[in-house]
Amino acid sequence: MAMTTGAPRGAATSSTGAERDYTAALVVLTSLFFMWGLITSLNDILIPHLKAIFTLNYVEAMLVQFSFFGAYLVMSYPSGYLVEKLGYRRGIIIGLTTAGIGCLLFYPAASTASYPAFLAALFILASGITLLQVAANPYVAVLGKPETASSRLNLTQAFNSLGTTIGPVVGSVLILSAAAPAAVQNFTSADAAARVAEEVSTVQMPYVALAIVLCLIAVAFSRFRLPVITEPDTPPDHPAGRAVYRQHDSVWGYRHLVLGAVGIFLYVGAEVSIGSFLVNFMSQPEIGGLQEHVAGRYLSFYWGGAMVGRFIGSAVLRKVKPGRVLAFNAFVVTVLLAVAMSSGGRVAMWSVIAIGLFNSIMFPTIFTLAIEGLGKRTGEGSGVLCMAIVGGAIVPVMQGFAADHVGILTSFIVPLVCYLYIAYYGLRGHYADFETVTSR
Repeated sequence: MAMTTGAPRGAATSSTGAERDYTAALVVLTSLFFMWGLITSLNDILIPHLKAIFTLNYVEAMLVQFSFFGAYLVMSYPSGYLVEKLGYRRGIIIGLTTAGIGCLLFYPAASTASYPAFLAALFILASGITLLQVAANPYVAVLGKPETASSRLNLTQAFNSLGTTIGPVVGSVLILSAAAPAAVQNFTSADAAARVAEEVSTVQMPYVALAIVLCLIAVAFSRFRLPVITEPDTPPDHPAGRAVYRQHDSVWGYRHLVLGAVGIFLYVGAEVSIGSFLVNFMSQPEIGGLQEHVAGRYLSFYWGGAMVGRFIGSAVLRKVKPGRVLAFNAFVVTVLLAVAMSSGGRVAMWSVIAIGLFNSIMFPTIFTLAIEGLGKRTGEGSGVLCMAIVGGAIVPVMQGFAADHVGILTSFIVPLVCYLYIAYYGLRGHYADFETVTSR
């Protein structure tokens, strides 16, 4: 099921030139997007839970995201090499197995009540998810017509958002509601140790269950044959037929890719940072005054908005240029953040929650704009973009530093700056490598 050598990037064809139906492959791949969405959003529940148990400040609590998303920086290049050598299916199976091992390590981390052990388990878990991202995102992008790549990736990412919507609800019920964390300094030394052991044990069974599910999906993938897709040697024309991409000797020479990597860094950082702070933000008396387990359920509106927006965006992107949709959404988010920072109270709470709806199309749209025209370097480009997901490790720590020094509401200036850059990329940045030609 390889593409013919002269086919445009992503235009999946048979040896006879007829376009093929890849619905079955997309359905199977969608399960991956759902699972890593659910697991990633559980971090937003872990942060307030572990912050209270171990009496952490905001910067220390954000080490949860630093450990998780730091794996993307460390493991993206090895993951790209592994996928190139072993193929998509084997890479996905290894990724699922590694993520399952990371989930299982939550059990001994909780048994020893060790915060560093939790961070190590998160790193291993995220290493598996990194491998899944490196394989699945570009694969979905090329599994069909190039002009609908953004729409297709938005549709599969919508099921990722379904996972991120369900995750906070599951975490609130199984983790936050299972016990009410209390600061350990209020107890004697022996009582504090017992309390920590009791509170931290609530994460064990949910993550063991996740490990079992991941292993079952790995078994299913071992029995499913994904179609083989290859990239052409020569990058394609621009879809409009009026411009082509400049060719470069190195993947780093593609400016629209490099600028897109900056966009991925800032977008993932901003999205993760907002989600990480929402439970504590909504718990503030001057904002929402909600109990943590209630705020955790409200968090689902943030991630649920992204799910709804991706279904809508999948249709819109078939009619409107992706760059314009990206810029519009980024500008709306900056307005929502400005309203939240200038108002406070429930207006601020709902303004920040509403950001999820407009976040929706950003990651898949930036991703597909950035890898467009890379030809056989698409795999390398995907590795570069997945490395940029490390923004989810850096930006939350930056906002945590700001929250510790100027307050949680004012700290939202950090993601606001991120979205301003994303608006620029949608308007101008992704055109960096186009050159207009009259003929070829």
